[in-house]
Amino acid sequence: MNGKIQAVTQNYLEELKKVVDSSGLFPSEYLDDMIFDYLNNADTQDIWFTYIDSNIPTAIAYCVPEKLTNGTYNLLAIGVSQNSQRNGVATEMMRYIEQQLKQKDGRILIVETSSDDAQIGARKFYEKIGYTQMAVIKDFWNDGEDKIVFWKKL
Repeated sequence: MNGKIQAVTQNYLEELKKVVDSSGLFPSEYLDDMIFDYLNNADTQDIWFTYIDSNIPTAIAYCVPEKLTNGTYNLLAIGVSQNSQRNGVATEMMRYIEQQLKQKDGRILIVETSSDDAQIGARKFYEKIGYTQMAVIKDFWNDGEDKIVFWKKL
């Protein structure tokens, strides 16, 4: 890996949509609305960052502070383009956000995923990097598809 992690800028938006599509994170047409506040509000608390390899974004992540908490953050999205997966990019991205949050006096990072079989790799990944499964909310995403919440003390 010879890339670098940096804050998302407007210049990378179209390339980031390709990352979102390639990773299957969510429909890329949602990205414009999701990132609007971050790109247009100097006071936003949203944290968007990307992994840049050869001047091209290959990963994206999105984190927010949990309202009404002291130092608790929620990683709402992380995705790595399909051709960059299994190269340590996601691990590096997670270390990056953990360090950023510690500098902001973050105490806890939670990550939510699905019980869907397509997310087995994600669940194993979070456990591998030190996250603990703390909750299961039955039928959250759909009937038979639970929300799995992982937790890590920073």
